[in-house]
Amino acid sequence: MAETPVPLQIQAVEGVSPGLFAEIIQPDAGARPMRPVLLLHGFASSSQLNWHNTGWVNTLTAAGRTVITVDLPGHGRSTAPADPGAYRPSRIRADLLQLLTDAGVLPLTEADPASGVDIVGYSLGARLAWELGATQPELVHRMVLGGPGSSDPLADFDLAAARESLAGHEEAADGVTAELLRMAQLVPGNDMAALLGMVEAIKEERFVPAGAAPRMPLLLVAGDRDEFAAGIPELAELSGRAEVLRLPGRTHANAVTSRTFRQAAVSFLG
Repeated sequence: MAETPVPLQIQAVEGVSPGLFAEIIQPDAGARPMRPVLLLHGFASSSQLNWHNTGWVNTLTAAGRTVITVDLPGHGRSTAPADPGAYRPSRIRADLLQLLTDAGVLPLTEADPASGVDIVGYSLGARLAWELGATQPELVHRMVLGGPGSSDPLADFDLAAARESLAGHEEAADGVTAELLRMAQLVPGNDMAALLGMVEAIKEERFVPAGAAPRMPLLLVAGDRDEFAAGIPELAELSGRAEVLRLPGRTHANAVTSRTFRQAAVSFLG
């Protein structure tokens, strides 16, 4: 049976960096107060592709949750800054913290079920969520991380080979680089220079999950054919409070479209 879309009440978030496109999406009027859910998309994607088109926003708002979406720098409807520092994960996390503040997210308190925030992140968004949850435990209640790994494939991305490939020369010999580049080029309108700038920034700030691990409950989700998520057991061990869900037949590219994934996330977030 097809899902019935929930009429969306969308508003812009005032106060965030003018280059970032962010929205607050409210559930139907009359829903009981619940903490919002921040959605963080993957590399070379956008909130529209990852979350709206795949049914996540409708599923969460139908469950009574307010949703906060944001397009990362150089992605979707956000601008592509000339400043290389704008693409650093630490800078993006600072922007996300400001976004949550401007969206009215308050520190967690047991007496207020609408306090704090839950986070759903996919791929690069999962990496950012892991670090944000580790550094802001006073705000983050629970997290669902899709397609996560204990290492970041973007950190080992062959930039020189990618640039040669984009210039019409030989395809990148490294399989991971070639696949990530292929996925990025599939999205019409992607700013490839900005995306490569983000890769360069990520290389300077590599993902070190053991450096700071989030202590709130986690749900780690990946397709059983997702090679990028091979490090899930390591992440689960570092967390000590993680559940793991494998999606049969799903890959890194299509796990986010899984209804099973969405339903598990809603159930886990409560």
